[in-house]
Amino acid sequence: MLSNNLLTENILDQVARLPADWRATLDQPELQNILATLAKWLDKECQDGAVIYPAAPFRALELLPLQKVSVVILGQDPYHGPDQAQGLSFSVPDTCPAPPSLRNIFKELELEYPQTPLPPSHDLSNWGRQGVLLLNTSLTVEDGLPASHAKKGWEQITDALLMNLAQQSTRPIVYMLWGAHAQAKEALIQQQAQCPHLILKANHPSPLAARRPPVPFIGCGHFRLANEWLTQQGATPIQWFATGA
Repeated sequence: MLSNNLLTENILDQVARLPADWRATLDQPELQNILATLAKWLDKECQDGAVIYPAAPFRALELLPLQKVSVVILGQDPYHGPDQAQGLSFSVPDTCPAPPSLRNIFKELELEYPQTPLPPSHDLSNWGRQGVLLLNTSLTVEDGLPASHAKKGWEQITDALLMNLAQQSTRPIVYMLWGAHAQAKEALIQQQAQCPHLILKANHPSPLAARRPPVPFIGCGHFRLANEWLTQQGATPIQWFATGA
C-alpha cells in the first residue's frame, strides 16, 4: 500500500497558498529562483521514481501566520519513513508510533509537568495553531535516506524565513535550539531580532544525545521556561498538552 504522505504536488503551487506574510518572504527574486530550481529538481526526482516526503512541506507555515509565532522549535529534516512526516518538525500522525526524539520530548514534558497526564497523541498540530513554529531546515527528504535533501537549496529558504520572522515579528518569541544543527542558527536570530526574544539551548532530544553533556535535553526545563517568559512578556503561554489534528 502506498504511503499517504508522498510529495506529489509541485511545491510552487503550495507556496502560492501560504499565508500572505510568509509568501511575501518567499517572493524575493533570489528565493524565487531557488524555489523554482528546487521545484524542478523535486518534480524530476518524483518522475524518476524517488519516494519523497512529506506531501505538504510547508505545513508549519500553513498552520501559523508569521505575526502569530510565539515559539520556534527547529528541526533538521523530515522523518524519512512512510506515513511519518507531516511538514511539522518532530510531529507524526497519531496512526504512527512516536519516534525516539518525540518520545523524549514527551518524557521531558512529563518531568516538567508531573501532575498533568500526557494526551494519547503524537500529532503536534495544535502546538502550531497556538503559535509554535515547528520548522525543519530542510523541508523534504527521500524515503530511507536521512539528510538526502540537505544542501539542495532548502537551507537558504528556511534561513530567510527565520531571518524575516526575527526582523518582522511584533511579538516576543522563544527559540528552542536543540542540538548543534539548530544552535548554528543562533547568530542569525540574534543579529536580526527586533523584538524581545529568548533563546533556549540544549542537546538534541535524540536518544544519542538527550542525556549527555554539555546541556542534556532531559531535564532542560524548556517548556516551563518558555511559558514563564512569555507570561512575563504579557504573551499567552502555550498549552503543551493540547495536541492532535
